[in-house]
Amino acid sequence: MWLCNSSIGRKVIMSVTGIALILFLTFHCCMNVVALISGEAYNMICELLGANWYAVAATLGLAALAVIHIVYAFLLTMQNRRARGTERYAVTDKPAKVEWASQNMLVLGIIILLGLVLHLFNFWYNMMFAEIFHIADPLGNPADGFGYIKQTFSNPVYVVLYIIWIAAIWFHLSHGFWSAMHTLGWNGKTWFCRWKMIGLVYTTLLMLGFLVVVLAFAFGCAPSLCCGQCC
Repeated sequence: MWLCNSSIGRKVIMSVTGIALILFLTFHCCMNVVALISGEAYNMICELLGANWYAVAATLGLAALAVIHIVYAFLLTMQNRRARGTERYAVTDKPAKVEWASQNMLVLGIIILLGLVLHLFNFWYNMMFAEIFHIADPLGNPADGFGYIKQTFSNPVYVVLYIIWIAAIWFHLSHGFWSAMHTLGWNGKTWFCRWKMIGLVYTTLLMLGFLVVVLAFAFGCAPSLCCGQCC
């Protein structure tokens, strides 16, 4: 099947799964922003998205998308390395028109993957996983997502790690967004520049949303769970 065996097919799969993951990040960001408004409202969302069958099914689907995206990223990277052969060891000048993110997508991907493992441990493991398998979680309530956000970002080490993670995702998406559109054929001379600008603005606003949540909880400016007022 050309989608799996050809270079173009693999890039199409990378693009489709990447766009799907960006849509999930958009939903996740909107959900996180709710925590800046009301702790009770955020926990209501967490309870709705707990160990319910539809949430579990969506999580499995999301995991499948992420695994496919990661696997095909490594396949394409290895394919490109084999195609270059010994030339990849030659000392060459950095191409003027090649973005830094484009040249370091593998490194960025590894940082993002490590950050994802940390994020799953801090939240998913203590929430949905704990509820499914009846594991005692640290806060005593697997639906207390607001409490886990406060607990996580009260630790300066986690704050720094999450900022690095968010920065890596921004670099990855700033290139990946327009690259996906290019692969899918929306690469006319006019729209190529437009997609680059749209991707830059969209991914910047998206990552700023995540960053604001991290910094708000880190500096104690998040709402209280009981009154919804800023501390």
